[in-house]
Amino acid sequence: MSTDSTSRPLCPMHRLDLPEPGPPRRGTLATGTPVWLVTRYADVRQVLMDPRFNRSSLHAADAPPLLAVPNLLDDPDGMVNLDGEPHQRLRGTVQRAFTPRAVARWRPWVASVVETLLDDFGTQERPADIIEGFTRPLPVSVISRLMGLDRPARERIRHWADHALSGGAHTREEVAAAMEEFGAFGADLVAERRRVPGDDLVSGLVAAGDSLGIDERQLVRLVCGLVVAGHETTMTALGNIVVYLLTDRQEAWPGLAEDEEAAAVAVEQLLRVVPLSEGRVLPGLIRRAVEDTDVGGVTIPAGSVVAVQTNSAGRDPDVFPPGPPDLFTPSASPGVIFGAGPHHCLGAWLARLELGLALHHLAARFPHLRAEFTPETIEWRQGQMTRSPRRLPVSW
Repeated sequence: MSTDSTSRPLCPMHRLDLPEPGPPRRGTLATGTPVWLVTRYADVRQVLMDPRFNRSSLHAADAPPLLAVPNLLDDPDGMVNLDGEPHQRLRGTVQRAFTPRAVARWRPWVASVVETLLDDFGTQERPADIIEGFTRPLPVSVISRLMGLDRPARERIRHWADHALSGGAHTREEVAAAMEEFGAFGADLVAERRRVPGDDLVSGLVAAGDSLGIDERQLVRLVCGLVVAGHETTMTALGNIVVYLLTDRQEAWPGLAEDEEAAAVAVEQLLRVVPLSEGRVLPGLIRRAVEDTDVGGVTIPAGSVVAVQTNSAGRDPDVFPPGPPDLFTPSASPGVIFGAGPHHCLGAWLARLELGLALHHLAARFPHLRAEFTPETIEWRQGQMTRSPRRLPVSW
């Protein structure tokens, strides 16, 4: 399930050899814990939507180890690790803020953030690093504006996020120290918004949490989780997508510039074929069976850890045509990169909006953008739950 990065050169994420879709099969996590790997589209959706596979039992007294070094996802009281009514209750504090209709209202100011960053990027000496100049600051700027964070906090977010989703890049002690600092920041932020509420997302979460009687620690953890999740996935996806488009799919660049709708369709296809993670830390979205359950003709015993491989599911030949996708033709079936069921990613619509606007405006502003890198020269950001380029020099 995992491979030492020194054993082979790293390839771009879209060229990864993913597990072939097939019946559930046995594997082993990096910690030595046995795992059932689920790879077919229908099986993936079943596991993600079936309450017989849950998150909370992953933290039961008899649960086997999943991670060598704990991170933000390892908190048993965090929303991601709750199920049923406790999960829905905590999720309800934020869910209305991230509906498609609510996110659509943010389109004008997200577009303005994109345009401002591209204005600055266009003045840089070429070749310029598109990671530091655009793909990294964009999601940080958006989530910071959404949550009402000042500029100094934006710089600290990078440090906290690197530790919050660490997959071995930092020691247990380093992660613990960063999470303690991050938690103190979250607690201060919640207290401040309670004293002086505004029209930002954190103020809304505090008001909703207080009205529902949400535990203070859970509320702080929820705020911290949104800060990290609100930019980490989008940053990683956008960097890896730029690699794909400027190397293997250069012919698609003019289509992205045509209009925002075309770019939005392309985002769905790009998310399906450009993975966020290569499975070195965890080989998929993790669940645990609470009773014997049949999945794709295979009985998965109660107590088993299950890894749902959404990347493989996105290339299942029984659902999606094999080979490079037509980026501007919608798929008949929805992708599963953001999960499915009760734990479906809350920020999915915001991520889609950011990625679509970023790619459209980037292609429209720089129609002749070209890579000043090759797949062999990319320096990768490793040791996290995801993998993305550290820098990508480009010209235009």
